[in-house]
Amino acid sequence: MLGLLLLQVLASCLWLGHSEVVTTFKTSCTQFFYAQTPPLVDTHLQNAASICQVYANKYRFATLYDRNRRIPVYSAYKYQPGNGSRSDSWFVEPQLVNKDYRKDMQTEDSIIRQYNTSAKEIGKKQAIDNDYMNLTNLDRGHLCPSSHQIDDDSRTATFTLTNIVPQDRTLNQHAWREYEEGMMQKSRDCTTTYVITGAVHGNTNVPSGRVNIPSHIWSAACCVKGKKPLRSWGAIAKNNENIVQNLTLGRLEKWLEKLYNGAVILFNNSCT
Repeated sequence: MLGLLLLQVLASCLWLGHSEVVTTFKTSCTQFFYAQTPPLVDTHLQNAASICQVYANKYRFATLYDRNRRIPVYSAYKYQPGNGSRSDSWFVEPQLVNKDYRKDMQTEDSIIRQYNTSAKEIGKKQAIDNDYMNLTNLDRGHLCPSSHQIDDDSRTATFTLTNIVPQDRTLNQHAWREYEEGMMQKSRDCTTTYVITGAVHGNTNVPSGRVNIPSHIWSAACCVKGKKPLRSWGAIAKNNENIVQNLTLGRLEKWLEKLYNGAVILFNNSCT
């Protein structure tokens, strides 16, 4: 009987991800950044959280999260498309509620039961499921998309609201989806493709008033063969138009510097 109980506890732990809020990406989950160097994106944030997104005891991707606007600034990952299914659950980050809570990526209900807390408390520094309910013409837009992940566990890990922004529905389901699907052709001779996808905060919020609607969605990639960078590219879209503009990495960085009003360096040595 005790053995069965231990197996049940182990199974429940494996279902949870381990999303760790860290002090800096320079020493944690660096494998998702080209040359193990996190990007410089000067957004003048005063309350950002660096999150190493882990699921089933394995790092999956990294996210810089704006706790005030309750949207990610960017998610960084390796492009590794594979077969798998979409998750039916949405997760939140316990350590954004209390730094002493466990690292496990959990559902709101699970955190409420475990810590005798409330959805209101969970949502003080992050989006919660209710923020995304019944939105008009807006989708839950993944910055690290599930389709770019290699297996079920990796895909499930992307269904955390710390990886989600309110994205224009038409853009998400058409032009941006086409951009994401086009990554396979662009990465055809790459050993590793490092991707950073981000959002520029806008001037409006979802109806709850708690989650910012980005003005732009952007993405950049660095293609590496062996240890040698082959090429890079970028893209950006206004979050109210079904148009994706493909750019050089340098042009994207210049555009983002104007939008963020700060320095932007996405890849070490410009992926060269």
